[in-house]
Amino acid sequence: MKRLLVKPLAAAVLLALSGGAAQATDGDVAKELRRLAERLEALEKDNAALRSQLAGESAVDKRLKVLEENHARVEQGLARENLSETEPELTSRLKAVEYQSLEMQKQSRVIEALEGITAGASFTTVAQRASGGPNNEVQLNYRTDITASTPAGTIGDVTSKIFGHFRIGQGKGLGNLMTAFSGANTSAFQLGTAEQADNSAVMLAQAWYQADIPLPLGGFKPRSKETLTVNFGKMDPFAFFDQNAGANDETRQFLSSMFVHNALLDNPLAANVGADAYGFSPGVRMSYLNEWSKPENFRLSLGVFGAGPGANFSRSFTSPFVIAQAETKQMFFGGLAGNYRVMVWRNGQAPTYVSGETRPHRGIGLNFDQRVGDGVTLFGRYGRAWGERLAFDQTLSLGAEFNGSYWNRGGDSLGVALGLNKVSADFRNDAPTLDGFGYAAQGVENVVEVYYRYRLNKQFEITPDFQWLRRPAGNGEASSVKILGARAQLVF
Repeated sequence: MKRLLVKPLAAAVLLALSGGAAQATDGDVAKELRRLAERLEALEKDNAALRSQLAGESAVDKRLKVLEENHARVEQGLARENLSETEPELTSRLKAVEYQSLEMQKQSRVIEALEGITAGASFTTVAQRASGGPNNEVQLNYRTDITASTPAGTIGDVTSKIFGHFRIGQGKGLGNLMTAFSGANTSAFQLGTAEQADNSAVMLAQAWYQADIPLPLGGFKPRSKETLTVNFGKMDPFAFFDQNAGANDETRQFLSSMFVHNALLDNPLAANVGADAYGFSPGVRMSYLNEWSKPENFRLSLGVFGAGPGANFSRSFTSPFVIAQAETKQMFFGGLAGNYRVMVWRNGQAPTYVSGETRPHRGIGLNFDQRVGDGVTLFGRYGRAWGERLAFDQTLSLGAEFNGSYWNRGGDSLGVALGLNKVSADFRNDAPTLDGFGYAAQGVENVVEVYYRYRLNKQFEITPDFQWLRRPAGNGEASSVKILGARAQLVF
């Protein structure tokens, strides 16, 4: 290109020197030469810039080629699942991020699958010594309860869950050593197939399904104040009926059956509740809850449970145990919660005090628990029953639970209760000639229990317990029985 520019320039110079010599002066020639030199210099600069630009384009091509090669290596590395030392650093980092993301997704799926699942376990052991009765012995027992609840899916606005309960235990406690309308140790549990002291067996105590249906049907669920609940399966009837905040849990509160449930429904001589020998039964329960005046509310419940052989799945569901309960939560004493319940029941195959015999029994029950202070809960139960060969036909229990915050032990509780069981006319007439009794039964059995629950931590509690029985099973000639016990409970 430089040559091409030089030739015209030389021609112009020669022309100027030859053809225009006559007219042009030396000054003009010099001026023209300078102008041409400047143009030549400018052309050379443009030529250098063009060369530089062409050289730069070549470097870009090289860089593009390198980038394409690196991209190809990254693509090849990502196509392989395993890591290798020859892979680019970018590939290694991308794979690390991908693996972490997959692991997080896996954990998220696991968490989602476990969402809503609850589980718990408790270990309770009791030692008791009776004095004053026919047998002055020390009895030990333990019981372990394992529960789990899991969501069972939703259908529209209907939510559901499945509940399971396993129970393990050894030792029958003082139940076989005393004749009384009330049992001294409701926590005792031992399967009939595990009669030997060194045997322990697991039982599926409960397995039931629950569906919660917001009302009205087709309404807006978040604003629903009414709920219809349906349960069916193998259940503990007392999990849904005759509950009480002050006297309901034998693993933490009172040990005597007199203060755990209504004594007419649950007693060691002839329990009227429709359940097997361990307190469980197949059944169906329906409940309607109204919360329009929340926190005050009311609930109506109806339960139908197997009775007699039907309670242990050995016969069809005939002559069942039927119970209905109406309950309400009210705020009294300056806004303190109280629960009040009334129930009616009928058992078509209720056991009597004659071994192996059943008769239709029916009854009513009243139940309340009411807070009267920050740490004081009063409670009571009353029951009346009708039917043939009832051991006792009226029962009454009253008591109170005091929270330890009054003496700077907020986790502790003190419980005190008094119970009365009135001998029935049939039992009064038959007791003198009955096997296992043979005495003149009359009057009222009296039961007193006091416990102090001492909390060491959230998982471990120790409870000294004292019971006093006067006129056990209506036997006025029997000595009063004193029972000293201690309970330890671990919760997981």
